Amino acid sequence: MPEQLSEALAEVRALLLDPELTRAVAAGRRRGQSPAYVRAELRPVALKSGPRLQIVTNDGTRPHTRNVSQGSEADAAVDALLAEPFGNWHVETATATVQVRITKKGDAQVHRSAAERAADAPAAHDREKNYLLDPGDPLFAAIGANAAKRRQVDAFLRALAATLPASVFTDDYARPLRVVDLGCGNAYLTFAAYRYLSGRGVDVEVTGVDVREDQRRRNTALAEELGYGDRVRFVAGTILAASVDPAPDLVLALHACDTATDEALARAVRWNARWVLAAPCCHHDIAAQLRDNPAPAPYNLLTAQGILRERFADVLTDSLRAALLRLRGYRVEVIEFVGSQHTPRNLLLRARRTDAAATTGQRAEYDALVTAWGVTPRLHTLLDDEPDGR
Repeated sequence: MPEQLSEALAEVRALLLDPELTRAVAAGRRRGQSPAYVRAELRPVALKSGPRLQIVTNDGTRPHTRNVSQGSEADAAVDALLAEPFGNWHVETATATVQVRITKKGDAQVHRSAAERAADAPAAHDREKNYLLDPGDPLFAAIGANAAKRRQVDAFLRALAATLPASVFTDDYARPLRVVDLGCGNAYLTFAAYRYLSGRGVDVEVTGVDVREDQRRRNTALAEELGYGDRVRFVAGTILAASVDPAPDLVLALHACDTATDEALARAVRWNARWVLAAPCCHHDIAAQLRDNPAPAPYNLLTAQGILRERFADVLTDSLRAALLRLRGYRVEVIEFVGSQHTPRNLLLRARRTDAAATTGQRAEYDALVTAWGVTPRLHTLLDDEPDGR
């Protein structure tokens, strides 16, 4: 049954200013009217300077994020948004969900539901999924994401969130966070990184690199469509030679095939990138070297069978990549990217630059491994080509 619009919006206002607010979205427009923004999203955030209400508005060209203080500043910001002629409001708190749709007659259709779980329902941490990026976000519709792709996006964002220090998400991080995605392909993870980071209030600039010019044009058009055009750009070129300036803080290389991952890691080292996330895909180079060289005793059984040789090559390749990054001053973790039921290529190299000097023991350990197996990793060759010869 329709309700008075003023009463419905008063209820929405109270929920937006409620300390238990989880998330709210305003979108659409009322008949014959146009709000200043195509979408507005509100959520509470905890910054070093204290709790804030984060408001992300998009005017159709780019999103704008601001974090307002609780009290009169938040009151004024909420009142300004409620005065806009949005056609729909969706508000979630810890205990309730309220959806308001404004009809053609100017009334409010209101749907209310309780968010409290039943006594026998699973606790919040046992629920099926709590996505870092709302599955209803317009990004997923734009990239044509199915459930499997949304799960991969969420797994990637969780790895990203765990990699970056807390300071990146506060007002103390003074300059833009620069991100480069090498071998970005159709760029859905590139866009997801930007959407997540900007939604958390991070001043971020993202560059996607792919060798194909048609991908650059397609991704650039999609960035404009999403309103990201001035913060997300794409260039066509090889991983080793594409023009990227200034150098990035964070390098992504997600499922770059075979030695393309080595090229991405080498370029990250040359840039002196602070953080690296690389999900390797295929390991033909080391597998071929193992096929051509006899295994050291007593390990012939590891490489005698083709399928075992390929799987061992995967492990050896990524172990050597991690070791080489460690020798260049990075702390490296090899973790599961997504569940193996989604893809067998499910490892992620997560590296943080520490600038710690390699020890004699670490160098000896690496040298002994490559000598025993008679292999030369592509990353080793690429890094040896550097002028400093480290």
